[in-house]
Amino acid sequence: MTPERLAGSAGPHVFVESLDDMVVADEDLSHLTKSLRMRVGNPLTASDGNGSWRRAALAESGTLEPVGDVVFVDPRERPVSVAFSLVKGQKPELAIQKLTELGVDRIVVLSAERSVVKWDDAKVRSAKDRWRRIVREASMQSHRAYLPELDALTPAVEWISRSDVAIAQFGGRHLGARDTSIAVGPEGGWSASELAAASQAVSLGDTVLRAETAAIAAGTLLTAVGTGRRSDVR
Repeated sequence: MTPERLAGSAGPHVFVESLDDMVVADEDLSHLTKSLRMRVGNPLTASDGNGSWRRAALAESGTLEPVGDVVFVDPRERPVSVAFSLVKGQKPELAIQKLTELGVDRIVVLSAERSVVKWDDAKVRSAKDRWRRIVREASMQSHRAYLPELDALTPAVEWISRSDVAIAQFGGRHLGARDTSIAVGPEGGWSASELAAASQAVSLGDTVLRAETAAIAAGTLLTAVGTGRRSDVR
């Protein structure tokens, strides 16, 4: 019998440290019981964030009662990543949330030479903590078996010089089935040194997109053409 898909499972989704002894974090338990009004016995799913998940039911004292077997979802054969340059306000949070929902495997926030936003170390640490919470919450909402990797802030030249990364650029080639990583520049465009570091460029369409919109578009395209994952009961 084909295992149940996590995305089509009943009830909310949470992350736990162990699928053998499923204890829900206090903040997640509060969300389940107060915001979602779940009661003991209601169904949900739990994942360890590393590809394994199982069906469960809410039990007493913030624990979960196993209902089904542990299912392991194979990682994508060729993981996809989207990098985007740091932008102002809450736009990075929006991009990170949507890229997580889309199923992107790795999200990279870049520090580009023409980025308007410049942060000190304290600001970076605070943002990283906030972004990790957004990644976790978006992964729960979208029923992911894997928590995506999150890198911030990475120098743009360092990232786009990788051979598997294509920069988003007008005049670039069409996206292909073998593309796995796209980097989006700041609204002021890539600098000359960044353009020189890039080995390939792809086009995201015929219109001018804001940086956060371009990042979401890149994630949509990559996850649409990328290979899927297979689930196996363990």
